[in-house]
Amino acid sequence: MAPKVRQRNPSHTKKELQKEISRRKGNIHEAVNDQKSWEESSVGISIVDPWTPSSYTALKALLSARLCSAIWGLVGDCDETYNYWEPTHYLLYGKGFQTWEYSPVYALRSYAYLLVHLLPGWCYAQFLQDNRMLVFFFMKCLLAVACSLCELYFYRGVCKEFGANIGRLTLGFQVFAAGMFISATALLPSSFAMYMTMLSMGAWYQQRYGIAIFTTAVSALLGWPFAALIGAPIAFDILFRKKMVYMFFMGSLKSAAVILIPMVFLDSKFYGRFVVAPVNIVLYNVFTSHGPDLYGTEPWHFYFINGFLNFNFVFLAALLPLPLNMIFQYFIQPQKKNATGLPLWLSLLPLYAWLLVFLVQPHKEERFLFPVYPLICLAAAVAINFSQKIFYGWFVWEKKKHYLLHTTWIAAVVLVITSLMGVSRTVGQYRAYRAPMDVFLELQRLAVEEVTVEKPINVCLGREWHRFPSSFFLPKTNWNIKFIESEFRGQLPKMYANVANATSIIPEDMNDMNYEEVSRYVALSECHYLIDTDRVEETAREPRYAKRTSDWIVKHTVPFLDASKSPQLLRAFYVPWLTEKHCTYVDYNLFQAAKFNPSPRTYKKF
Repeated sequence: MAPKVRQRNPSHTKKELQKEISRRKGNIHEAVNDQKSWEESSVGISIVDPWTPSSYTALKALLSARLCSAIWGLVGDCDETYNYWEPTHYLLYGKGFQTWEYSPVYALRSYAYLLVHLLPGWCYAQFLQDNRMLVFFFMKCLLAVACSLCELYFYRGVCKEFGANIGRLTLGFQVFAAGMFISATALLPSSFAMYMTMLSMGAWYQQRYGIAIFTTAVSALLGWPFAALIGAPIAFDILFRKKMVYMFFMGSLKSAAVILIPMVFLDSKFYGRFVVAPVNIVLYNVFTSHGPDLYGTEPWHFYFINGFLNFNFVFLAALLPLPLNMIFQYFIQPQKKNATGLPLWLSLLPLYAWLLVFLVQPHKEERFLFPVYPLICLAAAVAINFSQKIFYGWFVWEKKKHYLLHTTWIAAVVLVITSLMGVSRTVGQYRAYRAPMDVFLELQRLAVEEVTVEKPINVCLGREWHRFPSSFFLPKTNWNIKFIESEFRGQLPKMYANVANATSIIPEDMNDMNYEEVSRYVALSECHYLIDTDRVEETAREPRYAKRTSDWIVKHTVPFLDASKSPQLLRAFYVPWLTEKHCTYVDYNLFQAAKFNPSPRTYKKF
């Protein structure tokens, strides 16, 4: 039988056929060329087809960068360690630290959120290899893959809404930005909210409103409740511009039901009482007198400095698209509507609304900006694109010539400079602060080559408690982290109770005011190993253990940047030779108690 030949529909125009071919191929730049948006045809010039990386090329670039983050990225936030990695370790291995947020009295954190992330780790441990450190890196690599896929979807949406030039600039900024490197594989609700932001914004830009509503709900309910602010402009567009009121409310209700019902069920089961974790965290942070500023405040310019460190000139450019748009409209050409009729101010409003809200909050932390990191890259790309058009309109202006033929060098120069600065920041942070990870990797070697003791071994932390990467880095389950006194006078976490239903038991000696709990400390004599930085400054609680050679033996040392004694620029960005020459480093030491014999024939307690 002859194969059936599919005939062309005679009612289809040539343009429609070309668009269908582009859609089937999945080639972004061809689809962008089909829509002929004002972005491509402005300044009174002819239309060309700008090159953009294909989806496959973009995914390879993103995945390469994110896997590097998974392997070499640092656990730089103690909140990530103690509020997420430690409860995850407890759920997998029955042992880990518990913070006051996980006390059934307060129930601010969701176990359902943890279960979503730990399920792949559990499968790896059960069916492949039950090495805790490998489980940790396996979970990090899965986060890298998830982030890359979300970024790809966002990239496709940006290309459709803003055009090829802005799409490829956004992609370039994301791949090399230090901020994306830091946030992409962090086990934090703010990073999870960033994933969902890329999905919701990408769907919005592609007019897939159902996906935009659902992913916004996932971000706010399962991730971080305050991320709902990012979805407010999307809701405005759907309700007041598109007039799709029924679809919005039905989509919101269905999304809330799909997410909240299993979430409330799981959290209530773990806590032993009815719990709606997103409501609890909002009540604590908004409706208590101490919630917003209990853990320290920062000045108004904190996010500007942090934004420049993580995105360099990209962050500054992200503040300029609206003013540049006004200049373009006034001096070059009045603005026309783009492909979907979405106003520029509305498409970028999630970023500026987020910055405005968090700038006025007294409590500021780096991770609070994670959800809008991709939007910083997008806004910067829009600003550079307007700069190219303004430059063309003022200094070139050739009829029937595309502005990119004369201004691509501007984007290339910006991308090269910002990428080099992003890599410099990333490499500098790794070289300066990798010591805690290296020291805990050394513990793995000691456990294999030297330590044969099967009884509990205590690894003690004083002032370095906040740099502990997590219990996944302890060699065996008989190794324990213990705290000794330091100048930190706040509340430290405590171990989950060693019982079956520990998550539903109200732990003793916990408070929500960050008061010091002295029950967390052990005597120095109980420590078999000790991790500490060797600083010249001494106090009664923080002596120089390296000077006590009769009590402690240095087993491993890694250089650690002393930020207080290093030039600001060279400690912020790595410059070969100059950073090593002008920055000051201290020893980050792993000590072994002199009276501890790691491989005796019979274990003697001391």
